[in-house]
Amino acid sequence: MNLSEWTQTFISQLKAVPALEWIGVSFGVAEVLLAKANKIWLYPCGIVAVIISTYIFFHAGLYAESALNLYYFVMSVYGWWWWEKRKGHEAPPVTRASGIEWVKAIAIVVVAFVILYFVLTRFTDSTVPVFDSWVSATAWAGMWLLAKRKIENWILLNVSNAFAIPLLIYKGLPLYAILTLFLFIIAVMGYFQWNRIIKQKRTAWL
Repeated sequence: MNLSEWTQTFISQLKAVPALEWIGVSFGVAEVLLAKANKIWLYPCGIVAVIISTYIFFHAGLYAESALNLYYFVMSVYGWWWWEKRKGHEAPPVTRASGIEWVKAIAIVVVAFVILYFVLTRFTDSTVPVFDSWVSATAWAGMWLLAKRKIENWILLNVSNAFAIPLLIYKGLPLYAILTLFLFIIAVMGYFQWNRIIKQKRTAWL
């Protein structure tokens, strides 16, 4: 398929996007913008987005991504609870991951990938078990770091995003592919913004 044919196919897919997908993507955009701004409303928006996305991905045959969204739901509830627990205080501090936290994050990636790949190849009709498992495993670790307000969450989430974009296009979900590209850009911006916050706090302590 040449570029012109690919573009026409992509545009045709966009025109056929159902309303539910537009709603899910809209809440997804709101979530990442609020996360970048370090605002608590990222969690309720994220909860709505993941509920819709879980349904859409499951019916598209992206079973690991569907399971990933269930994980997002749990981590969003946890993150919201943790933030509310600190109500009356300043926003949860943004910090760098320690060596132990990095080990845990990598362990999440490895264990999640092995389990997801095994399940997808043995118990589903998935046509993309490797990519589906990898995208979900790296995102699981990134979301865990996000809930703990670690700047490295943006790195792992963008590893996931980079592989997710072509996967979503392949599975006929162009709007989610565009959203993921948007998330990739925002994650880069978020990393630099959180890095400035860390440097400002470090300067204030000196």
